Amino acid sequence: MLLQDEIIKECTFKATRSSGAGGQHVNKVATRIELYFNIENSLVLTEKQKNIIISKLKLSKDNTLVITSQDTRSQYKNKLNAIKKLFTTLANALKTDHYRIPTRTPKSVKMKHLKDKKNNSERKANRRKPNLD
Repeated sequence: MLLQDEIIKECTFKATRSSGAGGQHVNKVATRIELYFNIENSLVLTEKQKNIIISKLKLSKDNTLVITSQDTRSQYKNKLNAIKKLFTTLANALKTDHYRIPTRTPKSVKMKHLKDKKNNSERKANRRKPNLD
């Protein structure tokens, strides 16, 4: 929880007018939230984490992650949504893929496969008309 608070302190928020339906309310109130998180200048992330995030995510030219939220008509709820999106985006970027160690097919399985193929070909050969030469 302490780490999340530190990341939030490093974020910059900007409220702008939201687009879409809403009538006069949309035209007057700045409810859309833009969250800016500079990856390079972050004191919370390690250099290794920064490199992973920069390589995996689509960032702006100065390596700033921009997240917008305009789902609700409340600026506060949009801010919470943007923060939630930030943490899920960072968590997904830092998730490591497990390396699969390839295994060999056992000899008994290969032999069973060949035996089944031979039985199938014999079964189909027995269905043919006998050759009366």
